[in-house]
Amino acid sequence: MKRMTKVFIDGKEGTTGLQIFERFAGRDDLEILLIDEDKRKDVNERKRLINEADITFLCLPDAAAIEAAALAEKDNVRIIDASTAHRVDPAWDYGFPELSAQHRERIAASKRVANPGCYASGFISLVYPLVQAGVLTEDYPLTAHAVSGYSGGGKKMIAAIEGEGKTEEMCSPRQYALSQCHKHLPEMQKVCGLKYKPMFNPIVDDYYAGMVVSVPLVTRALAKSCTPADIHGILSEHYEGQRFVKVMELGGRETLPDGFLAANTLAGTNDMQLFVFGNDEQILLCSRLDNLGKGASGAAIQNMNIMLGLDESTGL
Repeated sequence: MKRMTKVFIDGKEGTTGLQIFERFAGRDDLEILLIDEDKRKDVNERKRLINEADITFLCLPDAAAIEAAALAEKDNVRIIDASTAHRVDPAWDYGFPELSAQHRERIAASKRVANPGCYASGFISLVYPLVQAGVLTEDYPLTAHAVSGYSGGGKKMIAAIEGEGKTEEMCSPRQYALSQCHKHLPEMQKVCGLKYKPMFNPIVDDYYAGMVVSVPLVTRALAKSCTPADIHGILSEHYEGQRFVKVMELGGRETLPDGFLAANTLAGTNDMQLFVFGNDEQILLCSRLDNLGKGASGAAIQNMNIMLGLDESTGL
């Protein structure tokens, strides 16, 4: 009988950890190692499980994720970190396999994979191919606007919005990270090869899951003369054949017959849709995904599947 892969989720009670655990339902190829409730903060018990597992998911705050990664002593231990802690660490491989064949190959062979941030996934999916194609220079003054469901704020925000103490302000879109220090900015800059961090405007709204990340471009400032059709062609070629990242028809004529781009359409999936809108002077790029799916737990499971040599869509 084939040996099952042993998996440990350190931080299973958090939003991402719980989503990963729930997505494993029905899989008969995995043995989930569970920690006793009263030992969740027991370092020795966590260390034992991390070193017993074939794959460990870290669903922890940054400092705790760094400490947990250091507990791995056996050479065969492979870790996928869902925190921000290792996303710009050169010793870790960035877990966005659709970016290039090299990204996918590194993930497959890796023992340390940093799972991308949700906003960062949307931004990088749009910007990385255009930098590689020479359309965007490293010093292009990029701006990103994004709207997300409140589940992206974790258990504390979920409890506040779904609880009895919900305020009138929580019913409206709310901008945050106004000081331009959002934790996803470093990976957005580094992975895309940008000289400067983009201007980033995240917004949380009164719905549970799903997001749209938008990047506006002014064509007169591009390194190459491009129309919306040109940009659409570059993105389409870059993501050709990918299972989870799809470039939609130019202008969204078929997908968005009413002209509205909703942010929650892909909730519950690991899919990502890319859109190109605009005209010869101004182009709007949009990436739609589930902040809990391709932006978190779904991406983590996809990376695990690749690391194990499985079909990347297994369980997704």
